[in-house]
This record gives sequence, C-alpha cells and structure tokens, in this order.
Amino acid sequence: MPVRTSISDKKLGKALAKVAAAQARVSRRYPGDSGARQAVHTVYGGAHLFSADTAPKLGQLALRSLEAYAPTPAIFAQAINLPTAQAGTIYERVVAKLKREPVEDFRIDFEDGYGNRADDEEDGHAAAAAMEVARGLAAGTLPPFIGIRIKPLTGELARRSLRTLDIFLTELLAASNGALPPNFVVTLPKIMSKVDVETLVTVFEALEDKLDLDHGALRMEFMVETTQSIFDPGGKAILPRLHQIAGARLAGAHFGTYDYTANNEITAAFQGMGHPACDFAKQMMKLAFAGTGVPLSDGATNIMPVAPHKAPSTDEQKKANTDAVHAAWKLHATDVRRSLVGGVYQGWDLHPAQLPTRYGAVYGFFLEGLASAGERLKNFVDKAAQATLVGDVFDDAATGQGLLNFFLRGLSCGAVTEAEATATGLTIDEFKTRSFVKILAGRRAK
Repeated sequence: MPVRTSISDKKLGKALAKVAAAQARVSRRYPGDSGARQAVHTVYGGAHLFSADTAPKLGQLALRSLEAYAPTPAIFAQAINLPTAQAGTIYERVVAKLKREPVEDFRIDFEDGYGNRADDEEDGHAAAAAMEVARGLAAGTLPPFIGIRIKPLTGELARRSLRTLDIFLTELLAASNGALPPNFVVTLPKIMSKVDVETLVTVFEALEDKLDLDHGALRMEFMVETTQSIFDPGGKAILPRLHQIAGARLAGAHFGTYDYTANNEITAAFQGMGHPACDFAKQMMKLAFAGTGVPLSDGATNIMPVAPHKAPSTDEQKKANTDAVHAAWKLHATDVRRSLVGGVYQGWDLHPAQLPTRYGAVYGFFLEGLASAGERLKNFVDKAAQATLVGDVFDDAATGQGLLNFFLRGLSCGAVTEAEATATGLTIDEFKTRSFVKILAGRRAK
C-alpha cells in the first residue's frame, strides 16, 4: 500500500548531510579505544639512580620479596585477599612475569623523586641517564614503555626543566643513532594553565626540527595533580582544552594522588587513593577523556612494603617484618583493585616489593572476570555483531571492542594465556588485529 511523505528529498538530504558532518566531527574527536597496549603500571625512580639494567634488577628484588614474605601461593593469596581457588594460577603467573618482564613502564624522574640540585649536577645526570637509555635500547633491557618526568614549568623551574629535556634528548639521540625508544614519553607535572602545555608543544617542535625527528615524534602525558588542571579560573573544565592543545602528542593522563590532596588542603593522615577528592578528580578525567583513546593512570600507594628489622634475630622480629610487609601489600592490592573496578587500568609503583602485589591484584581481577567475558565475546562474535543476551547481561555492538580489549589487556600483561583467550573462538591472529570491526569483517569475507 503506497505511503505519503511531507519532506522533499532535497530537504531530507540537507538534514542528513548535517547529521553526517556532525558524526564525522564526533568520530574525529572521539575515536574510541584503539586497542593498543597500555602498561598496567608506571614505576618511578630518581634519574640519578637509573641504569640500563634497572628493570631486570627491580624484577630480581621483587622476586626476593615474594620468596621472603609469601613463599607459597596460599600465603600470598591470604596476604592480598585473592580467591583461594585461583591462588596457584595467579602465583605461578606472577613469578613468571617477574622473571620475564617485571617492569612494563618506567619514568626516569627529574622531579619529586630527584629533587632540586645544582645545575652542573642535574646536567650531568641528564646526560648520564640518556646514555643509560641508549645502552638499554641497544641491549634490549628497557621496559616496553619508558620516558622522563621533567620539573614543572613554573617561574623558578621552567628554564631548568626545559634544559634537562634538551640535554637528555640531545645526548640520547647522539648515542642511539637518532632512535627514540618505543613508546617514549615526557611527563609534564603540576600543570597550572594551558600555557604549560603550549610551551612544551613549542619546545617539542623545536627539538624535533634540530634533532631531525619526525613531526609529532615527541609525546607527552599530563600529570593531573593540581586543582588548576581540573578547572580554570573561570570555573570551566580545562582538561579538554589541554588535550586540544597537545593534540595527537597526548599519550596519557596520570593522576597525582598526594599533590592533588595536598592542593585541596587535606591533611597527610587522610591523603590516599580512596579519598572522595580523588574520586572527583578521576571522574573528571574519565569524563574529559572518555572515547578519545587517551589512557588514564591512577596514582601510587605510598605505604611501602618495607620490613622494620633489617636483620631480624628473633621470631618476634621476623613476625613483625612479615606483618608489616603483608599490611602494605594488602593496602596496595586494595588500591589497585579499586582503580580497576573504576575503569582505570594503570597506576604508579614506587618500590620493587610492590610489583608482586601489582601483578597479583591485576591477575586476580582479570581471572575473576575471564569466564563471563569469554562467554559474552564468543556469543557476540558467533552472531556477527548482532545484539545478544547472555545470562542477564545485554550486549550491543559498542560492547564488542570493550570485550576484546579485556582480553588484549589480560594477554599483554600475562594475566590471561593464549589458550584461555582462544577458548572464545577467536584465533591469536584475530586478537593481533586489535580491532573488533576487522575481526567481523574478516569472518564475513570468508
């Protein structure tokens, strides 16, 4: 039976053209999660202490701590509240990770972990750290992600900060035959205004020109640790504008727990990752960067798993050491899990003895959700992107990449094995595409 319409094809075409143009703008601004690997942590260490073999050395220290204070899976599981049924699997994978790739990301620190020193001394450390990075790059001992944190661009420190950056990059590229390490990034701390980001972009462009780097080769990550990096003086959210200034150079946004809480006049006794002020700031970060592909990182647990007795001679002292380490481990694991539940998949680690709990908590999180995520992904792929109902969870097409990313994150950090991933019905080659759309397109073409 014929139907009648009131809008002409010409007017409808104009309306649809507006929709298409708007969607194109949204797609450019919000491309979504790329599926690229994101480190589960960033380990920070003073620039004066960095060497080409820092990462493997930290792994050795982490293994010693695990062997000393959690020699069995049951003890480790009890210490950080892991499910007993998964204790053996998690423990085995944590040990393997600490031997294979103990550090995923390392930031050579010229700021809080380094302090203010004489100019000649910092010049020397900047050059020495660059040489060590070049050595590590040649030897294959660097972690998959690496970078430096410069000092903030304040009136007193801006010149020193940018000089350190210049020395480091100039010496590094001279020693490495012009090669930057993969996933190299510069961390910009204590942002007070958009001028900080504009200045760093300008310096990046000048360095790329002088050092014969491709335009855009130098990338930055924001430290969100001041109230001024949340709202500008007029009360407007500033993170989206900072992102616009940095553009494709923005590699991540990291939350600074203790500077931010201090900036909010919260006393030291109550400064921690679970404070409501931190929740607010991280929610602002989530809103600002949702759908943009910019990965987020949480802050650090600052209670270190350090034994009070260096050479315990009595059972009482040995127990005190174990209790102290286990208490710090439990707090760290709780903080890590809290971040993961909140959708923040990276955080800071400050001590080698935090590496076992970082991986233990991360692996527990992924293994806990493995069965349900695997079932949902398998059903979703089988129905070739048609909406499907599995149990009481309804998935639509937008969920496909999210489910795939769950497995990509688990695979990259060692929480999930290839056998567990392929139980979904996807092949490893399909996982390597890192794109749910490409997987479906490939299957439809067969």
